[in-house]
Amino acid sequence: MEFSHINKKNQPKMVNVGDKKITKRRAVAKAEMFLGKEIISHFENDELITKKGPVFQTAIIAGIQAVKKTSELIPMCHPLIINGTDIDIDITDSEHIEILCSVEIDGKTGVEMEALTGASTAALTVYDMCKAISQKMIIKEIRLVEKTGGKSDIKN
Repeated sequence: MEFSHINKKNQPKMVNVGDKKITKRRAVAKAEMFLGKEIISHFENDELITKKGPVFQTAIIAGIQAVKKTSELIPMCHPLIINGTDIDIDITDSEHIEILCSVEIDGKTGVEMEALTGASTAALTVYDMCKAISQKMIIKEIRLVEKTGGKSDIKN
């Protein structure tokens, strides 16, 4: 197996996407978090207002910012013009939340890393905003759940 980000001298490189065709591309990433009953019990109408602001709304904005800055954080990612991104955060039971980050572009490279970065940053923001209540939170899993528009489509 050859890695796409290694040149003939075994040195890192950014993949040249110049000859690729522009296609509509989409990726969705999911982060699952354990918050615990202590934190979830403070939510009213699916939101928790803290001195730092509304938890989910702030996490969504942080995730969107992270999507736009992915190429600044991950060395081999290309700067992209994002068509749109959407982040949903849902309380799934008395102890857990789920964060879904979807990203869409018309471009020559995929947006998996952008979706994963958005979901990760949203989860970290929830942690930051709720740590005064409890530090027993766990970011349990962050994974790609869907990718379309490139060489292969994935649906997990």
